[in-house]
Amino acid sequence: MEFALLLIGNGVLIGLMYSLIALGFVLVYKATDAINFAQGEFVMLAALISAAVIVMAELPFWVAVIVALAGMIAFSFGLERIVLRPLLGRPIVAVIMATIGLAAILRGAGPFIFGVETKSFSLPVGDEPIFLGPFILQPVQVTGAVVSILFLAAFSWFFLKSRMGIAMRAVADNQQVASAMGINVERYFALAWAMAGIVSALGGIVWGSMLGVDVHVSLVGLKVFPVVILGGLDSVIGAVVGGLIVGIVENLAAGYLDPLVGGGTKDFAPYVLMIIALMVRPYGIFGKRKIERV
Repeated sequence: MEFALLLIGNGVLIGLMYSLIALGFVLVYKATDAINFAQGEFVMLAALISAAVIVMAELPFWVAVIVALAGMIAFSFGLERIVLRPLLGRPIVAVIMATIGLAAILRGAGPFIFGVETKSFSLPVGDEPIFLGPFILQPVQVTGAVVSILFLAAFSWFFLKSRMGIAMRAVADNQQVASAMGINVERYFALAWAMAGIVSALGGIVWGSMLGVDVHVSLVGLKVFPVVILGGLDSVIGAVVGGLIVGIVENLAAGYLDPLVGGGTKDFAPYVLMIIALMVRPYGIFGKRKIERV
């Protein structure tokens, strides 16, 4: 029983960290109605920037946080202005294909610019595990979970209560109608990508400190994809619930199934769960069911 609680506790922390990355998917989808398939590469780029500041430039950690945030916001704004803005009003598949192409470019350009060797840095939170009853918690995971909770709460308030958040949701529902109502669609399109850049910067710092920084950090984006499918692509709450489910399932599979089959089940268990969810509720637990009349 204690072993199960330990796995669940670690799964909750990892799940909250997944939720932070999943929020990047949700932000872009809410504003543009398109899926950003380069979200994992955004996280990789932020981690590479942070590692370059800390490891290569030997600057303090807080400088790396500022540089990563500023760099990802600038990159997202530039991406939206140069690549994605011309696609406004075009079929959604055009934006999706653009993000797939961008993912491939970033996977090649990242190692080319920053080097292929794995870079390591640590969050300034110590390495001593935290003992809380039957739970043994790693400080870096606790920090990542706390950061995730704070920003998930902030973005939930933004979308539900602020005028800009409501306008962003209107843009996602129908760009043409929102423009006719006086909403500057281009401004909110850019804001959504900038917010996704902020999430990617935070996620890149946290996951980069855990895994080490190289091109493989981008795989976090693929691991997070079942999270947004389970929770719903347009739901911030769904990102949290989906992250918790995936984190717990992944850890339980690693603890109970991996020893029986020699490993690997934690990598595909979330995708099995995603496929089952798609058959039962294809729009996710908290996603909105869209009905189109023709």
